This record gives sequence, structure tokens and C-alpha cells, in this order.
Amino acid sequence: MDIHVVQPGDTIYRLAQQYGVSMERLLQDNQLPDPSHLVVGQTIVVQYPELTHTIQSGDSLYSIAQMHNTTVAQLLRNNPVLRGRDLLFPGQVIVVQYSSQPRGSLTVNAYAYPSINRDLLRATLPYLSQLTPFTYRFDEDDLIPPRDEPLVNAALQSRVVPVLHLSNLDERGQFSGALAHELLEDRDDQRELIEEILETVDRKGYQAVDVDFESLRVSDAAAYAQFLALLRQALASRGLPLMAALVPKTSANQPGRLYEGIDYHLIAQSVDFALLMTYEWGNHTSPPMAVAPLPQVRRVVEYALTEFYPNQLYLGIPNYGYDWTLPYQEGSRAKSLSNVEAVQLAWNRRTAIRYDEQAQAPWFRYVDDRGAEHEVWFEDARSIQAKLNLAFDFGLYGVGYWNLDRPFPQNWLVLNAMAQIRSEM
Repeated sequence: MDIHVVQPGDTIYRLAQQYGVSMERLLQDNQLPDPSHLVVGQTIVVQYPELTHTIQSGDSLYSIAQMHNTTVAQLLRNNPVLRGRDLLFPGQVIVVQYSSQPRGSLTVNAYAYPSINRDLLRATLPYLSQLTPFTYRFDEDDLIPPRDEPLVNAALQSRVVPVLHLSNLDERGQFSGALAHELLEDRDDQRELIEEILETVDRKGYQAVDVDFESLRVSDAAAYAQFLALLRQALASRGLPLMAALVPKTSANQPGRLYEGIDYHLIAQSVDFALLMTYEWGNHTSPPMAVAPLPQVRRVVEYALTEFYPNQLYLGIPNYGYDWTLPYQEGSRAKSLSNVEAVQLAWNRRTAIRYDEQAQAPWFRYVDDRGAEHEVWFEDARSIQAKLNLAFDFGLYGVGYWNLDRPFPQNWLVLNAMAQIRSEM
């Protein structure tokens, strides 16, 4: 795999000649809507097929996988044009194997809202080990489910592990320290909630649980770890693991409402895995900056490794960017956008994309129709490669994406080239 950064004068035809691959492959793999809309600074992922198969009448992905000693999921990953479907026609050429060798294995988790586009979900499932529908809430000891059945069923059909996600979101969709406190001070409510979780896991087919409590009171840090330990013990009776999604701390005594109620040391003794939510440095209300700048991400991982083993940790990866209006003003809110939309915006505004080598993230500025200046930070193939390299450098167990609801074709190309994706079913 190569990652090409578009230069002035580049065309898809010229890139195909330069790298010795077909224009069709560049267009299909990168899912470029218009080959003439290349932005200076945009990334193009170049893949090199090593083994292909020409479809014959009667072929299926299963029969081709058996013939070449691979899996249907791997064939779907190697051929994103299939969009997760076994829709083949005679004469079609599919890739069985690429020339690039993965750095190692990763478990790949991703969150998704129940409203996710079903075609997008189907196209993405082959790249996942686990799918986490967002989110189960609670009120005292009552579990409040999302409309998760279609996502759970789709995961199970694709041999992807469905993970039940429990959060302390209130009815307004805000993380509530008060709601968590009410649960954490009442052991009977905890036991009843855990019983509901176990019943739901059994009935719907969930195969793991992920707990994400945020904005906890500092006085609840020990009680939270104790609740996790109680839930882990209950899940262990069914042979199921417990994960905790953790705000990105860089030290044990890190000040701030988001951090003080989360004790990495206690939680590490209470769960099987932890997902480090290493994003949102650049966010809706912050000044313009990378969503997940690599130096800060590295600091979180380095601190987490003082409490957790590497094979307990998932590295969180954002699948979005932000558009800030300049000059930045306290209280203003940036607009969230997809990584694909960011590139299209750069094209529409005829501006080049730059790359911050320290943050390892792309960005650009533009002027809107009213004359206001904007700054956009997002993710591209280079920034994803940097994050995956970090996960491999530290020997982490996996990565976790927030979230699947926006398409990002280049991410999956880079992930497939760099990692052997574990199947956990």
C-alpha cells in the first residue's frame, strides 16, 4: 500500500500510470465520486493486488474463499466495491490477496447509532471484530434499551461480536454524574440492573458488555470500580468479557470534572479491557485543533500502560472532523462533519489541504459566502496510518472507532492493509 498526497497537476490517469495500477481500482478503492475533483493535499490510497480471481458461473465468495484458503470476510475487505454483498457476475475480477503484509493483528471495535444507514453498516461489518450499538441507559435499576435488534442481528449474521453498551446518559442525552451517583450508592439497584443486563445479553445474543460512565463525582471513583467488578463477576459466569470506555487521562491526579471520577488503577483491576477515548481535544467548543493530535494520544496510552497491560487496551479513533469559524470566540460551536465531507468542502472552496506533522492530522482554511474565515481539522489516510502504527508500536489489543455512522472508505483500506483483523466468533 502507498498513500499518495495529491500535488498540483495530478490526475487519476497520471496516478494510475505512476503507480502501475488501473484508474478503475483507484476510483473504486477510494470511492471517489468524481475523478476530476482532486484537491491538492488530498490522500489517495494505492493498493497492489498480488492474487486475483476471475469469477466463473456458479462461484460464490464462500467457494472462492475455500479455493484460496481465506475467508469470506477477507474477500469482502479486499473488495470494497462489493459493499459487503456476495453479488458476483461472470468475468468479474476480485482481489484475493494484496502484496502488502500486515504489521500484526488487531481486534476492531466500532460504535454505531441504531439509525445508521443499513447499506453503510453492511459495507463496514467485514472490517469489524465487534459492533457496539449506542446506547443502553438506565433509570435507577431499570435498563432502557435502544432499538438495537437490527444491529445485533446484522452483527451476528456477519460473525461480528455484538457488544452491549451501558452509559449514564440521561433523558436529555447528557452524561449525568447525578444519575450515576444514585446507582453507585445503592448496591441493591446495582444488582437488579446487572440482572437486567444479563437477561438482555441472553435474550438478544450480546457477547460482551462495554460500560461508559462519564462526568462522575470524584467521591464515586471507588464505587464505580466496585460496580464494574460486580458486573464483571456476573458476566464471567457466562464466559463474557467486560470493557470500560475511559476518558483520556494522562496522569492519576489529572484535574477536571471529566477526569477526577475515573480511577485507572482501580478500574484496571475491575475489567477485562479498556477503550481509551483518545479524541475530542479539538471539539465543538474548543479552539481549532486536531481532534486526536498524536502527541496527546501517545501520552494517554503511555499513562494507561502504567495501570493496564497492553493486551487489555483499545485505542480510540475518531471518524469525524470539525469546522470552526474564525476568529475563535469563547462559547462558539464548531460544526461536525465527516472526513469525506471535509475533502469535498476543500474542493468546493478551491483550497489546498495541509498536514500538521506534529499533530499528524490534515487541516485547511477557507472563506465562506459571507466572507467569514473557517478552519477545518479532520482525518485522512495518513492520520489513520499514524494512529494504527501507534497501536502496533505499543502492542495494544485493538482499536475502537467512534463512530460508523459516516462513511470513510480510506480508513478501511489502510486498516485492511496494516492489520490482520481478528475474528472473535
